[in-house]
Amino acid sequence: MEPTSSQPTASPAPDSLETEHPNGVADRDATRQAKEQSVGQRPGTLTIRADALAPRLFMISYTNDFFLEKEYGSYDELMQYFQANQHLRHWIDVRGYNDLDLLQRLMADFDIHPLLMEDVLSDYQRAKVDILDDGRLFLVSRMTEFTPLLEIDDDQLSIFTGPNYILSFQEDYEDCLEAVRNRLRSGFSQIKSRSSLYLAYALTDVVLDHYYPTMAAIGDYIETLEHRILTGRRGDRRLLNRILHVKKDIIRFRRLVYPEREKIAEILRQPDDVIPDDIKLFFRDCYDHAIQSLDLAESYRESVSSLVELFMSDQNNRMNEVMKVLTIISSIFIPLSFVVGLYGMNFQREAPDGRINHLNMPELYEPWGYPVLLGVLAIIVMGQLIYFYRKGWLTSR
Repeated sequence: MEPTSSQPTASPAPDSLETEHPNGVADRDATRQAKEQSVGQRPGTLTIRADALAPRLFMISYTNDFFLEKEYGSYDELMQYFQANQHLRHWIDVRGYNDLDLLQRLMADFDIHPLLMEDVLSDYQRAKVDILDDGRLFLVSRMTEFTPLLEIDDDQLSIFTGPNYILSFQEDYEDCLEAVRNRLRSGFSQIKSRSSLYLAYALTDVVLDHYYPTMAAIGDYIETLEHRILTGRRGDRRLLNRILHVKKDIIRFRRLVYPEREKIAEILRQPDDVIPDDIKLFFRDCYDHAIQSLDLAESYRESVSSLVELFMSDQNNRMNEVMKVLTIISSIFIPLSFVVGLYGMNFQREAPDGRINHLNMPELYEPWGYPVLLGVLAIIVMGQLIYFYRKGWLTSR
């Protein structure tokens, strides 16, 4: 298998922990509205989101000694070249869905069932593979990225295979498939010498490879959160929210990868007349990548759970420190309060009939009584502080 490279996913800087998520609510609203629009509709009805991008048409045509990459301004021009060069292999890449007429023409020209096109446009389809009656494949994968907004962004990649072509659909203009394009642009590549089904494998493989930088970025973020906890940076009140948010991201990532593993397992179960054995060999490698991604996700999930426990333990330790300081202060003032409270009692030394009550606080009439009392209070405080210090209560020991 040729080595593939994935576009690097930027790790979040520590300062980016303060970043808000301005687009999260809007994206959820758009998702909810799109789901509501499809409720009760006839199966196979194509529903396009109002914020969908205008479609761009790309096609790469290639053989062992030929390569042509072009963005077509019109669908007619693309189909004219495609039909006139059936001896070539083609990768037709449709980016953006906001043209119902174009999608219907693609359905007619490439014999795509309305239910399958509905899955393409749903943008919520889990990873899967459908084996069509004529032996073609319909593959769905989830492309992931850990964004600067500190959340996992995933886009759907839908692929139809044909005897001499691959037809792919994606909602956005940007993707993680540039590594495959670079391999096709190179002078020699296994993709050029193999069937179009191998290109479908290469696209699936690069999507799986891109899970690793996504998980690496999450791992860096977890380390940043752990560093914040251990260094006692108390200014970020939202630290626990950040930890819980990345935990949800990891769980969501696991839900994305698990169907990908099942999809590849389904491909490996197909007979050789559907998926040749030499192609299955490469899909087995994809299966291993999916297993490794799931293992990473499980490991990070446990790390985040430990991070929550570490955060709560740190908060308890801080609370104990506060309570220790307050307890020491209270302990200092308890004997002082007793002494001044004792001498604050209103017992008279001289009775109304003029008799002297010798047991009623004779110290009140001593000329040095007040300074002596202050000295006694100071000695009590110093004695307590020395005792607390020797016990280690005033230090971090």
